[in-house]
Amino acid sequence: MIIEFEEKLLELIDTRIATASDDELFAGGYLRGHISLSAAACEEEGINDLNEFKSRIENSLEQARSELTPADRIIVADLWQELAAQA
Repeated sequence: MIIEFEEKLLELIDTRIATASDDELFAGGYLRGHISLSAAACEEEGINDLNEFKSRIENSLEQARSELTPADRIIVADLWQELAAQA
């Protein structure tokens, strides 16, 4: 279940590449890493709950806050919210 959701999220990011702005490309690439790492951790721990998966992505993003400028954090957060709603 989580693997399918991960694939859907990554597919949504990939479909935007042709028309994405530089900011959207950055946010998509940044999110890919957090999504994939969270999916791998869930798989390793035998977790199949999508809410837990989403929570882990959000926690991962929160822990990495200092990596981004405030403006970039907003761009990444907005894209994450949009992807989570679409998937």
